[in-house]
Amino acid sequence: MSTTAPVGTGPRPTIVLVGHGMVGQRFLEALAERGLTATHRVVVLCEEPRPAYDRVQLTSYFSGKTPEDLSMTDMAFIEKEGIELYVGDPAETIDRESRKVTSRSGLVVDYDVLVLATGSYPFVPPVPNKDAEGCFVYRTIEDLLAIEEYAKSKATTGAVVGGGLLGLEAAGALKGLGLNAHIVEFAPRLMPVQVDEGGGAALLRTIADMGLSVHTGVGTQEIVTDDSGAVTGMKLSDGSELATDMVVFSAGVRPRDQLARDCGLTVGERGGITVDEQCRTVSDPHVFAIGECALASDGRVYGLVAPGYEQAETVAATIAADEASFTGADLSTKLKLLGVDVASFGDAHGTAEDCLDVVYSDSRSGLYKKLVIGRDGELLGGILVGDADAYGTLRALTGSVPPVSPEQLVLPAGSGGGAQLGPSALPDEAVICSCHNVTKGTIRGAVTDHQCTTVPEVKKCTKAGTGCGSCVKVLGQLVNAELEASGVEVDKGLCGCFSQTREELYEIVLALRINKYQDLLDRYGREGARGGDGCEICKPAVGSIIASLAPTIGASGYVLDGDQAALQDSNDHFLANLQKNGSYSIVPRIPGGEITPEKLIVIGEVARDFGLYTKITGGQRIDMFGARVEQLPLIWARLVDAGFESGHAYGKALRTVKSCVGQTWCRYGVQDSVRMAIDLELRYRGLRSPHKLKSAVSGCQRECAEAQSKDFGVIATANGWNLYVAGNGGATPRHADLLAKDLSDAELIRLIDRFLMFYIRTADRLERTSTWLERIPGGLDHVRDVVVDDSLGICEELESLMAAHVANYRDEWAETINDPEKLSRFVSFVNAPDTPDPVVGFVPERDQIKPDLPLLTIGTRPLEGSAQR
Repeated sequence: MSTTAPVGTGPRPTIVLVGHGMVGQRFLEALAERGLTATHRVVVLCEEPRPAYDRVQLTSYFSGKTPEDLSMTDMAFIEKEGIELYVGDPAETIDRESRKVTSRSGLVVDYDVLVLATGSYPFVPPVPNKDAEGCFVYRTIEDLLAIEEYAKSKATTGAVVGGGLLGLEAAGALKGLGLNAHIVEFAPRLMPVQVDEGGGAALLRTIADMGLSVHTGVGTQEIVTDDSGAVTGMKLSDGSELATDMVVFSAGVRPRDQLARDCGLTVGERGGITVDEQCRTVSDPHVFAIGECALASDGRVYGLVAPGYEQAETVAATIAADEASFTGADLSTKLKLLGVDVASFGDAHGTAEDCLDVVYSDSRSGLYKKLVIGRDGELLGGILVGDADAYGTLRALTGSVPPVSPEQLVLPAGSGGGAQLGPSALPDEAVICSCHNVTKGTIRGAVTDHQCTTVPEVKKCTKAGTGCGSCVKVLGQLVNAELEASGVEVDKGLCGCFSQTREELYEIVLALRINKYQDLLDRYGREGARGGDGCEICKPAVGSIIASLAPTIGASGYVLDGDQAALQDSNDHFLANLQKNGSYSIVPRIPGGEITPEKLIVIGEVARDFGLYTKITGGQRIDMFGARVEQLPLIWARLVDAGFESGHAYGKALRTVKSCVGQTWCRYGVQDSVRMAIDLELRYRGLRSPHKLKSAVSGCQRECAEAQSKDFGVIATANGWNLYVAGNGGATPRHADLLAKDLSDAELIRLIDRFLMFYIRTADRLERTSTWLERIPGGLDHVRDVVVDDSLGICEELESLMAAHVANYRDEWAETINDPEKLSRFVSFVNAPDTPDPVVGFVPERDQIKPDLPLLTIGTRPLEGSAQR
C-alpha cells in the first residue's frame, strides 16, 4: 500500500535526491550553501542502512575504524536544514509524467527536481559459479562484514579478481585477516589505468615483498567448487588452477543506471545516464544525474570522488539559476595502497605529441618516478610510486614550465642532484585541492582576508583538504608560509602544553638538569598547562628526552621507574610490542645477526613451551608473537638466563645493526663487518631517540647488508670504513649520504657518537634522521661541519653524553624480572592478577598460531532527530 509523503507547510518546490553516498552528501551541502534548503523541500532516499560514509576509506574498517568514524553525515546538519532522510528505503520506480518517485516501502514523493546519485555496482565477470558460496564483492560495509565472517570460519586462502585500486585494497584486507592472498589481474600490470609498465613493476615488487602473490596477464575462466557448492579454486586463462577458499571480485564498476533505464531516460551504449554540461539528463529537464551513474557531456563516466563533487556543485548552482557547467575533470589521484604511495596526474601515460619522459627508477627500493614533459618544457603529467611526497606540488605545476629541470624533480633527496620544490614555487592560480577546486590564491586569501590562522580554520573556510586529504600537507605549508609572510608569529611549539620545540626542551632539560616531567611542565609549560597532566604528545616526547640524557641529568635509566612510567607509549609500558589481538611480541637482541646454535635452541624451546608464533625479521632477528602480558616476565627470565637481552623493538631506540658475513667468510669482503656490527649494536643498544634507529655494516662495496638505507650505515673499503647517514628504507625510501670515508675503527665510532647525539639533540618529535637532515638548514653540509669539523665546538660534549650512555646501560628485561615491585605491573587485570585476558585467543595456521580475532559487530544505529523517517 502506497503512502504519500507530507508536502510541508508552504508551496515550496521539492528536490528529491535518490542515493546518499559521498557525492549525494556533497550535493546536500551545496544546496545548503546556496540557501536552497530554506526555499525548497529536500527529500533523500537512501538504499543502504546508514547515511553517507567515506567509501574511499572503506578498507580502514580492518584497521579498527567504526561506522561513526567513517560517517560523512552530521545529523545536526540534516535536522538544521530540514532535510528528510530515509535510510534503507531506496527509490524503486520513477513516473516522469506525473513527477513522482516511489520507494521500496511504498512512500510516494512528488518532485519538481529529481537528482539521481545512484553510484555504481561492482562488475562480476560472467564466469561459471561466480555466485558460489565463498564469492564476494568489495563495495559496501556489509560486503566487508560478510568477507570477514567467511574468512574467520571457512577460509585460509583468498583470491582477488582485479588488480586496480579496490582490488589491491581488498587483497590487503584479506592479508590482514590472516589469509594467504592472491591477486589475479587480466592486464599485464597492476593498476593499469593509473600507472605505466615501469610503475607497475615497482608496485609489483613492493607488494610481492609483502607476501602477496600476484598473477598478471591472466583472466579468471571458472570458479571451482566442491560438492557442497563452496569455492575450492579458480581456473585461469593460461590453463593453471589456483587453490583458494574465497574469491573477491573487484574487477571494476559499472554505472548503476537501471532506475533511469526503467523510466525511459537515455543511457550510454556502455552505461551511464546521459547528461549535458549542467548534468541535466538529455531526456528530461527536470531530472539530473551526478557521480558514477552519470555519463558526462565529454563522454566519460567519472569514478573518482572529486569530479562527482564538482558535478554536485554544478547541479546545485543550476537549480539556483546560477551559471555553472561540468565539461570534464582532473583525473589526478594519490593513494596509499598496502602502505605504498601511488600517484598519477595529468597526462600520466604521455599521449601528447612529441612529449618526452624523464624517469627515475630504483627497483630495490620499490621507487619509480616519471614526469611527462612537453616540447616547450612544460610539465604535462607524471607517475609516482613508492614516494609521492611531491605530488601536491607537481600536480599544481602541471601545464607550466617548472622552475628547475625535470631531472632534478625526479631524483630522490640525498642523491646529490634532487631539488625539493615547496608551495612557494606555485602560482596563485595553481589548484591545490582538486576535490573542491581550491587554488593557492584562495588559500592565501583565507589567511590574509578571512584571518584564518590554522589548517582547520582554512579547511572550514575553503573546504580544501576535506575531500581525499592528499593536499593537507601542502595546505599546512601554505598556511604557515602565508602567516610568516604577513608578519604573524607561527606557533611552532611542541603541543598545547609547551610553546618550545622539542629541540628547545632538550636544551632546557640538559642545561638545568631537570629529570622530572612535572617539574618541566610546571616551570616551562604554557600558562594554562602548568599544574596539569600534560598530553599524549609531550609526555612521550619529554620521556624520551629524559631517557636519552638519564645518566647526565641524574634520572633513572629504567623507563618504568617512578614518574617516567606514566610518560611512556603503549609498547614501552610493557617493554614489548602490542599486537592486534591484545597479545605481545618479544624480540631478543641478536647483535649483528650472529647467534650460536645453543641460543637458537633456547629461542625454539621458549617459543614451543609458551606456544608462540615465530618469524625471522628483516633485521636479522627472531620475533616471537602471541605472549599474554602476564607471560612476558616468564619468557624474559628464560631468555636472560641464556644470555639474551631486550632488543628494544618496542621503543624509539636502536633496533638492529645488520651485517653481511664480511671478510671472515666472503671472498669479496675487505673488512670484518660482523665484528663491527656487533661492536656498534652493543655500544648503542638502549639509546632512546626521537624515532627508531636502524643500522647496517657491509663488508665490501657489493653492499649486501643494505647499509645505505639505514639511519647510519657503514661500508667497508680497502682503507677502512665509509660512513653514510640519514637513509631510510621504509614508506619513503631515501639513500643515505656519505658523511666521511676511509675511517679507522676509532674514527668511525667517534663520528657515529657525534652524529647520533647531534640528531637526538636537534630533531623534532617522531622525526627520522632522513627527514631531519632534509629539514635542518644547511642539510648534510651543516651536519658535516658540526660532527666532523666541530664548527659549533660541541663535539666534546656530544662524545661525553654518549660515553655516559654506554657506561650506564642496563638491560630493561633483567631490571624487571629482578624486582618484584616492577613485576606487579605485568597483569591483565589489577584486581585479578592471575586471570588471563579472555579476549586473547589463537587458532592454528601452518603448524603455528595466528590471532583469533573477534568478529566486528557493526549495528545500524537509528538516526536521531525530527528529520528522520
